[in-house]
Amino acid sequence: MIGWEPPEPGWCCANTDGSVILPIQSSTAGGIIRDEAGRFREAFSMNLGGGSITHAELMGVLQGLKCAWNLGIRKLELRTDSRTALALVTTAAPRHPHYRSVIQICRMLERDWEVRLKHTFREGNVVANFLAATEHHRPLGTHLIGSPCPELCHWLMYDLVGSQTPRLVPVS
Repeated sequence: MIGWEPPEPGWCCANTDGSVILPIQSSTAGGIIRDEAGRFREAFSMNLGGGSITHAELMGVLQGLKCAWNLGIRKLELRTDSRTALALVTTAAPRHPHYRSVIQICRMLERDWEVRLKHTFREGNVVANFLAATEHHRPLGTHLIGSPCPELCHWLMYDLVGSQTPRLVPVS
């Protein structure tokens, strides 16, 4: 069973996600920052125009880091369901087409704070998924969300009550 779990005491959690709809050439990202009790701190959604899913995922990670830093958070667990984005950030491959985004993320990580990058499955990332998926028809740019709308509150409560979804995961 997989669901959202709060970070350890004294830490905040940022969940980020990217979304691409190929027929309309639209890429978006979204994310949310919560404290150790699961309380909403801030959220964001971004309409990036076109681009790949890897670019959208990386932009979500970058914006999640920026939002957390600007909120004064200095202990952050950032979770994404993109293993590709995590691998790019931890290896910084200079020939990758999104190397500039990776470098921006690495520079954020070098600041005076503690950040843990973690993979989560899609089922543990429903709020970020919602934020990214609903952005496709909004204007281009980054939209900061200081207080959650009713639909976002629904997904926040889904996580807070400990909802979990079954998932078959290969065990090695």
